[in-house]
Amino acid sequence: METIRELLDSKGTDVWSVDPSTSVLDALQIMADKNIGALLVMDPSAELLGIFSERDYARKIVLQGKRSKDTKVVDIMTKRVVCVHPDQGIRDCMALITRERVRHLPVIDDGHILGVVSIGDIVKSIIDNQDLLIRQLEHYIAGSL
Repeated sequence: METIRELLDSKGTDVWSVDPSTSVLDALQIMADKNIGALLVMDPSAELLGIFSERDYARKIVLQGKRSKDTKVVDIMTKRVVCVHPDQGIRDCMALITRERVRHLPVIDDGHILGVVSIGDIVKSIIDNQDLLIRQLEHYIAGSL
């Protein structure tokens, strides 16, 4: 697997999002139900407005003493969303995640959201590729002896 498109083909393209007026508590419940660490925040026309993550919750609700029930996602979401194109390489995306200090990357092509990849998805892909390469090299070496 070399590109984000290939990663999405294997992991799936489910995209979970909320309206900006959703309460933080309701957004957290969706994240818990779906076992995900972030939600895209989109307006009714499907325009990406931001991303709401566990990190936003920890830093902007818990540490600031706000109430999840009374706070809207739009008030604490990350507005600067780092996105990738489906033809970008996995290793390039790992470098981007590291440089930008983000954990989730929406995948956008021609203005449409195709999916979301997380740092966990990318690390798993890199490890799987390395395991495959190791097995191929072991078979090659064993065949050469």
